Amino acid sequence: MAAITTQSVSNGALTTPTAITPTAADTIARSQFGPNGVLLRIITTGTATTLTVSDPTTTDLGNAGTPASQTCPATGSRMAFVPLAAINPADSDRATINFSGALTGVTYEAYRV
Repeated sequence: MAAITTQSVSNGALTTPTAITPTAADTIARSQFGPNGVLLRIITTGTATTLTVSDPTTTDLGNAGTPASQTCPATGSRMAFVPLAAINPADSDRATINFSGALTGVTYEAYRV
């Protein structure tokens, strides 16, 4: 697991995205969340992947243990939202996101929102 650092986007400010190379499972600490959550932009250049947001089933996420997922094509980009409800207090107060597949040519950006 890799702990990721999110970026902030200020009103009226320009932002240069920082690409993150995913591992099979990455974590986002509560301190890296914005007041509403984290917005992810997944970019693929030749390898399809599926992102899943783990549900700690102790929160208001409300999907009864079925992880929310975003399927990403072999080439393209997709957006995914990680709500505050994905934070698991029993797991060092962090949320876990998982990526499927080989992950060659897969990167993502993470923004506090």
